[in-house]
Amino acid sequence: MKAEAIVPFFSTLAATNPRPQTELEYSSVFELLAAVLLSAQATDVGVNKATRELFARAPTPQAMLDLGEARVTELVRTIGLFRTKAKNLLATCRILVDQHGGQVPRTRDALQALPGVGRKTANVVLNVAFGEATMAVDTHVFRVSNRTGLAPGRNPLEVEAVLLKRVPPQYLVDAHHWLILHGRYVCQARAPRCGACAVQAWCDEGRRFAARAAATMRQGDRDGQA
Repeated sequence: MKAEAIVPFFSTLAATNPRPQTELEYSSVFELLAAVLLSAQATDVGVNKATRELFARAPTPQAMLDLGEARVTELVRTIGLFRTKAKNLLATCRILVDQHGGQVPRTRDALQALPGVGRKTANVVLNVAFGEATMAVDTHVFRVSNRTGLAPGRNPLEVEAVLLKRVPPQYLVDAHHWLILHGRYVCQARAPRCGACAVQAWCDEGRRFAARAAATMRQGDRDGQA
């Protein structure tokens, strides 16, 4: 993607969704942290189904500890890797209670020191809960960034670094939401919906799609004239 295409690319995404938000359901910073921790290799829809009852019973780190591992594990059993995630969630709750007064810390280092919390999870919490201009690179952001040419990279960390350099400041806070939603509903992994894409004109793959479509139409015209 050419540098001059980046502003219209994001301004178009912003016009279609001026106030993008995570699709995970939460009512506190702790619930957001727990939901993101549970969401690895799982869909937001699946996580939300499990956390509605979980958060109703345990909306704080201490309440989660009081609920106990067996009950937490049972409540999240519909989520992939649920046993490991339940252990990590409870270990995180213990650290929050013992070291942070039951509050979610606001620094990347402190967040990443929590069991089950990696760089992506920390970035989501810093961005969504605390409004920081971080870039959480999940599979959707990684795919869209590479496919469009916006931020090519061999791994999430490389893509994150390029995004932070290339995304204009006015779009940084919301950029990862737009990219996630675009990847989830339009720029899908197996069958990207290039024909229905609002930002096709600025996307590397979109331009190739348009060129192929034009070539097919020209060939059809020639066949029809033969």
